[in-house]
Amino acid sequence: MQKYLIVITGPTGIGKTGVAIQLAKHFGTEIISADSRQLFKELYIGTATPNPHELSEVKHHFIQSHSITDNYNASRYETEALQLINELFTKTNFLFLTGGSMLYIDAVCQGIDEMPDADPEIRLNLKLKLENEGIESLRLQLKQLDPDYYQIVDLKNPNRIIHALEICLTTGKPYSSFRTNPKKQRPFTIIKIGLDCDRQILHDRINTRVDKMVNIGLEREVRSLLQYRNMNALNTVGYRELFEYFDGKTSLETAIELIKRNTRRYARKQLTWFRNDQQTTWFHPENVTEIIKYIELNTSLKNE
Repeated sequence: MQKYLIVITGPTGIGKTGVAIQLAKHFGTEIISADSRQLFKELYIGTATPNPHELSEVKHHFIQSHSITDNYNASRYETEALQLINELFTKTNFLFLTGGSMLYIDAVCQGIDEMPDADPEIRLNLKLKLENEGIESLRLQLKQLDPDYYQIVDLKNPNRIIHALEICLTTGKPYSSFRTNPKKQRPFTIIKIGLDCDRQILHDRINTRVDKMVNIGLEREVRSLLQYRNMNALNTVGYRELFEYFDGKTSLETAIELIKRNTRRYARKQLTWFRNDQQTTWFHPENVTEIIKYIELNTSLKNE
């Protein structure tokens, strides 16, 4: 029997978890999370991790499965996720992969580019530059050495900027030149489904979700993680803004508004990324029946 990995993508706040659960229940299978933050057991509220009831409805994988102290990245996720997928395909022909982490989805669907090892001394010097001169100096250096990657990288994420710079400086070539390897072939068929809705509705959903996070204890969760604030896992929306509040750089009200604004911006970036993939077919998140019909039409079920 042909094996199918159904990928459910879309912007944050669109309702991917709920749709994936309905689909997995219908097809009698399991869900693999492709969220680079929900896999950390110390993060719950700020990552909108599925609640206990949702987790009890369908078996989930890569949800609160690792610690933020782990050195985790998309390459390691590719290895672990593919191993799990191969194991699960011994007992089912359908699996669902869902999440909004673009690199994690690409890691499973087409593989991570082979990167050369960076010079540790260069990495150390870049970190010292960040401490002494600030992130803007690293941004300017990246813009000079690799203008293509500068256009798409998260300019608020120093770890990604440093990683790109260390490759540029170690090899003498732009980091982006190493991100063009051919797609790896997978021993299963991939069907990509994107979720989207009216922009104002999405923004309202994001704002409401942030308010709910605050009401159930987001500030308390972030404060408990202060000792880990320099780790890459916490350099993300919802945590970064509250760390600035704890530093006295902003008020709590302003921090909450910044979380909402930055989440909306991240959603736009996700949509831009996902819409560049011509293999994705788009649906409204409430049209689950239509999604089921589409899956059945494009799989071996159409022959049954």
